[in-house]
Amino acid sequence: MVDVSQHELVPEHTVLDDEKLEDVLGEYDIKRTDLPKIKRADPALPDEAEVGDVIEIARDSRTTDTAVVYRLVVE
Repeated sequence: MVDVSQHELVPEHTVLDDEKLEDVLGEYDIKRTDLPKIKRADPALPDEAEVGDVIEIARDSRTTDTAVVYRLVVE
């Protein structure tokens, strides 16, 4: 079986630790539940991601070197 998360076109997905999460939420003045969602079944998620975690996704961008987005893991 193919591991989709290791494909070259899938951007890097990282589980945020609590300290970094608080910095992100404070910077945007939002709550965790205000973030866009990503399903736990998404094959690009790291194996250690659990429901309630926040994922940082770093994508290549034409206008900036890297575009970073955040997603809340849901069932």
